[in-house]
Amino acid sequence: MSTATVAPIAPSEKGLASTEQKRRVVPAWLIALPVPIAVLVLWHLGAKGGWVLPFGIMMEFLPTPAEVGSRLVDFAFGGVHDDSYSRTMWAHLLASTLRVLQGFGLAVVVGVPLGVLMGRSRLLFTLLEPTVNLVRPIPVTAWAPLSLLIIGFGDRSTIFLVFIAAVFPILLNTVSGVHQVPGRLFEAASMLGTPPVQALYKVVLPAAAPSIIGGMRIAMGLSWVILVVGETVGINTGLGALITQAREQSRTDLIIAGMIVIGLAGFVADRLLTLIFRLAFGRRPILT
Repeated sequence: MSTATVAPIAPSEKGLASTEQKRRVVPAWLIALPVPIAVLVLWHLGAKGGWVLPFGIMMEFLPTPAEVGSRLVDFAFGGVHDDSYSRTMWAHLLASTLRVLQGFGLAVVVGVPLGVLMGRSRLLFTLLEPTVNLVRPIPVTAWAPLSLLIIGFGDRSTIFLVFIAAVFPILLNTVSGVHQVPGRLFEAASMLGTPPVQALYKVVLPAAAPSIIGGMRIAMGLSWVILVVGETVGINTGLGALITQAREQSRTDLIIAGMIVIGLAGFVADRLLTLIFRLAFGRRPILT
């Protein structure tokens, strides 16, 4: 009767195994915690000490983290300052979120199908690619005055600016993902009798999903960035409008509080988008 021998684990492999075990034991948020703590400490010291940073940035005019935290609590729940901005965060956040979702959703509806068609059709790609790359470098801030003239003040102008900012990352990443789909997948689908139209959503979309999702995540972040530009004129409710009003009143603590809320909203939106895709695609390795 033969006996099987087990090869000993090399020291390097043991080290890798122990490292992987440590990564599983230590939560990801705990690993990321020192960076924001360091930022808060440096911010406090710089604001208290009146540091002057490169490019002439004078931190003596900044409120301390504690002052901003106090403003955030009052902005969300009231009971601290009790002024006209107390307990108004949720109304501003809701209005801004709806505008972002509408502009981003419109960009997805336009960018993904058009990107798939451009990626599969050489004629359509040759026809549209020069125009896309001509319009794409125009900054959204340059579109803002034009949007006010042709669309007018209000939500529609802001939604249009968010759409302009979000559609190009989605479109270009979709085109790139479709171009990278291996030809053998189409050959296999054709051998199985899959019609060309069905191959677009049965073969192309699943194979190009990582690139498409990456473009959508970039577009979601840009949507929150451009939101502030779109809400600066003709809008009274929204995080961008709040920051504009605080700037006119020299309320630095309120400006930073609005910036923090936008950052948190964008972070949560990205995590929710990632969660939706993980649930939709199951265990397929589409996200890193």
